[in-house]
Amino acid sequence: MNIPSTYEVCDWLIDASLLRHSDAERSRRLLDEGEEGDLVGILQRLGVLPAGVIADAYAALMEVPRLDVAALPMSADEDAPPSLRFMHHHGLVPISTSQGDLLVAVSSPVSSYALHAIAYYYQRPVRPVVGTPAEVQDLIERLYGQGRTAMGALVETLDEPGVSAEDIEHLKDLASEAPVIRLVNLVMQRAVEQRASDIHIEPFETQLQVRYRIDGVLYDVEAPPASLTAAIISRIKIMARLDIAERRLPQDGRIVFKIQGRELDLRVSTVPTSFGESVVMRLLDRQTVNFDFQSLGFDGARLEAFTQVLEQPHGILLVTGPTGSGKTTTLYTALSRLNTADRKIITVEDPVEYQLQGINQIQVKPTIGLDFSGALRSILRQDPDVIMIGEMRDLETCRIAIQASLTGHLVLSTLHTNSAAASITRLLDMGVESYLVASTVRAVLAQRLVRRLDPATRIPFQAPDELIVEYGLERYTQKRPIMLYRADQHAAGGGYQGRSAVTELLIMNDELRALLVRKADASSLEQAARRAGLRTLHEDGLRQAVEGITSLEEVLRLTSGD
Repeated sequence: MNIPSTYEVCDWLIDASLLRHSDAERSRRLLDEGEEGDLVGILQRLGVLPAGVIADAYAALMEVPRLDVAALPMSADEDAPPSLRFMHHHGLVPISTSQGDLLVAVSSPVSSYALHAIAYYYQRPVRPVVGTPAEVQDLIERLYGQGRTAMGALVETLDEPGVSAEDIEHLKDLASEAPVIRLVNLVMQRAVEQRASDIHIEPFETQLQVRYRIDGVLYDVEAPPASLTAAIISRIKIMARLDIAERRLPQDGRIVFKIQGRELDLRVSTVPTSFGESVVMRLLDRQTVNFDFQSLGFDGARLEAFTQVLEQPHGILLVTGPTGSGKTTTLYTALSRLNTADRKIITVEDPVEYQLQGINQIQVKPTIGLDFSGALRSILRQDPDVIMIGEMRDLETCRIAIQASLTGHLVLSTLHTNSAAASITRLLDMGVESYLVASTVRAVLAQRLVRRLDPATRIPFQAPDELIVEYGLERYTQKRPIMLYRADQHAAGGGYQGRSAVTELLIMNDELRALLVRKADASSLEQAARRAGLRTLHEDGLRQAVEGITSLEEVLRLTSGD
């Protein structure tokens, strides 16, 4: 078994846009200066790389699967296992299998010595699967220890797990005890390791449910017992500086959480339900967000057209799509591109998701009268070149944005509509005059997010003739035969890793402006845009499917209703 060196792992991560050259160089300098450990270990201590990303890299380079507890036959091997001390120290665990070779879960970074030792111990060939250290340690305890996970061991240390939600002082004391603190930290740590974007903590009558949203899909994960519901939620509310005595009204807060050497920003939302408060935490990690259009899924032609719009000195650029379609990330990427010394950029957001160096960002506070329209009036006197508005929510905000664009500002904003053409008619429905829309809107970008296929595990197959005819796949590739790709359901994450933006870009032209003045409907606008070269969301999704970025099933799941 060829174990990649830490330098090969770093090169793979850089090629996959998961590691910056500057971070790799910093780690190499520290290693040369005598820092203990290896290159990957230093990167982890610096907080640059999550454990899950390192495991992905080793699995891809070794051409072996990632550890997926749900998909593998998890049972202890019948032979006498190595000592618990050996397994914990080297981060591996043998798993029984009916085949001749031995299935072994190993933690990254992978030790060649440990793999050879376990093969020699059992006198059998070894078939490794790669996991994070936390995943493998949990497996060791579950299969060969006392059957407890890390969470189970923490729960056992609580002397008095149950407490009434009405006893505020007792609840506050329990929420401040070390076991409850470690339980909440464990839930957050595992979310980071599994690349979750959201943590859902939902109380029900007999259980506390914890789910992670990974690549847009919710997954059930191990949860603390229902008796700890009040203590767990109180701990989160204390961390977010919320009122733990107020359980009748929704509350919003923020947690700055440090894990693996880096700071995470968690947006916390609580709402009352029948059996307690439901909590959702949005994880915002500046280091895992790559503000680069190509890594987001923009191809060459689309990127060139979009960049030309960004270079306009004034006008309005709208990004549209449903909640969770990546609109804010696209706008931040655009702002990063525009962020030069000769431009002043001001944003008005609710909330400010990422802090961008060199950009003035304003958080709206409706409770004190600082809403979008109020903030916009003030920032126009701040002499900005570029203005970003988190969302066009009402007619007054739209009118101020249009006025700003007419007076020489470039305005970026979002709308919640299903297509680019529908955004134009939405502005008209809100009461904006058609001639103002025609003279100020430069372009509208509609987008969705599809899950990316894991390049290491995706399964290619030749597209059947009926699919080629039905979806006109010949238009999207010159390669013959036409290949499509599907996810390996047995791989980690179901064969998907990360997400890609599927987009359609409507650029205003004279024909569209004439239709707008005549108050044409969205269908007429879209037909005119298609004559000018508009590629729809569905068509861009098919392009990404034949390129192997995503699967045809994923494209149809997200765009069949458009």
